[in-house]
Amino acid sequence: MTQLDVRLEAPEPGDGASAEGMRAKGLNGNSVGLMGSAVIGVSTVAPVYCLTSTLGSTAGEVGLQMPAVFLAGFLPMLLVAFAYRELNKAMPDCGTSFTWTVQAFGPRVGWMCGWGLVIATIIVLSNLAGVATSYFWLLAGEITGSASVAELDGNKFVHIVTCLALIAIATVISYRGMTATKGLQYALVALQLLVLAVFVAMAFSKAGSADLPTSADFSWSWLNPFAVQSFAAFTAGLSLSIFMYWGWDACLTANEETSGSSRTPGRAALVAMIVLVGSYLATGVAAQMVVGSGDQGLGLANPNTSDNVFAALAGPVMGPGLGVLLFVAVLASAAASLQTTFIPVARTVLAMSTYEALPASYARVHPRFRTPGRATVTAGIATGVFYTVMTLLSEHVLVDTIYALGLMICFYYALTAFACAWYFRADLLRSGRDLMFKGLFPVVGGGLLAAVFVKTLADMWDPAYGSGSSVLGVGSVFVIGVGLLALGVVIMCVMRRRSPAFFRGEVLTRSTPALIAED
Repeated sequence: MTQLDVRLEAPEPGDGASAEGMRAKGLNGNSVGLMGSAVIGVSTVAPVYCLTSTLGSTAGEVGLQMPAVFLAGFLPMLLVAFAYRELNKAMPDCGTSFTWTVQAFGPRVGWMCGWGLVIATIIVLSNLAGVATSYFWLLAGEITGSASVAELDGNKFVHIVTCLALIAIATVISYRGMTATKGLQYALVALQLLVLAVFVAMAFSKAGSADLPTSADFSWSWLNPFAVQSFAAFTAGLSLSIFMYWGWDACLTANEETSGSSRTPGRAALVAMIVLVGSYLATGVAAQMVVGSGDQGLGLANPNTSDNVFAALAGPVMGPGLGVLLFVAVLASAAASLQTTFIPVARTVLAMSTYEALPASYARVHPRFRTPGRATVTAGIATGVFYTVMTLLSEHVLVDTIYALGLMICFYYALTAFACAWYFRADLLRSGRDLMFKGLFPVVGGGLLAAVFVKTLADMWDPAYGSGSSVLGVGSVFVIGVGLLALGVVIMCVMRRRSPAFFRGEVLTRSTPALIAED
């Protein structure tokens, strides 16, 4: 049996009291444990997909200092993870960033924070589907031995139709619930990590080979972030690095469905982060040692292969036989993440609707599967539309949306980190632990991400940022990133007229009781 521990906080001056408290969503409680939650975090991040999509772009920005940038991106994420852990202990709500920032800063800031998470997820879902599509046809070409089959990915119509089909399949799976493919998720994550380990081992063994003339000798300077040639290059690389860690907070959005909801998700997030940084450092160092970070031949920064590095390195590093495993791993990574990435967006929309920040229809939970059905289907449709439109508008959509995604991630993670320090401000001097984990770490992590946000916002105005494409002389990355945030402001203004109670602070406030399930 589950006991409910209702924690009440005294209302702040001027706060409106909420008689209802945090609202139950009707999700399937106690369906995920610590291991399952950590697997969700790793699967959502999709490490093999992230590596093939951003190794080349990051090397193009910072050269051989790519491993250092991976470490630099890990630091603010780790600090923000502590903020999530502390907030989840006090308020385990599937709305996470949205719910917590509303309670700390009010309904408008909280709404925009929730929007940042939702739109970031839509962007990454579209990219996941795009990579899964490319590797689907690459793998089909390898299996059939037909170059013409592999080249079908270059047919825009075939690519878009395949992509939409994969999105539809992932939507259906997510609609059926978190436990529907639990065993499959374990297998897919294990497959990713195993293939990465084989790739790293073979890359180390072939480094310096005469067959790979662009190989580079390892140097400890690769781990020195101060050796990056310019601050602009560092922030661009850091933005990509931050993207590579995005998704670990899916552990937290599943908190209402996790055993030990106030503690397990936070622990799972930290486990996922450690697995990710280890995988990224090992793969980054190995890839540089075997092919270097230059822009010629197999060099990671070669513009002809930088957006899909593993497609170029599979054969030369692992051979024609084992190289197919790398294709399988990328496809598995993208497909698995495509399914689990629906978790944060659907549950954030569910929470926003439950607290009257979005139309009430999105608060419906399927009576059998106990999932936010309408929110999941809407996320799938939005993903398909976004990817189709962006693909038709720009040939470089994958690169530019990844750069824009870094902006969204910095936006809502930084707000959540600052919300932690502000929400717990009365606790900070109670103990050294409270000062560190509820105040100092979140503020430093949020400050670092805020700095990256501001610098990236300034840099992305230049069309040279990202893929080099532009709209009316303005960088397309800027148009995508700022345009999507502005769209959120417009939708918020519409919802303010439809849901005045939420925006008056009458639904969810700092004094709202937290309903916590303890096992």
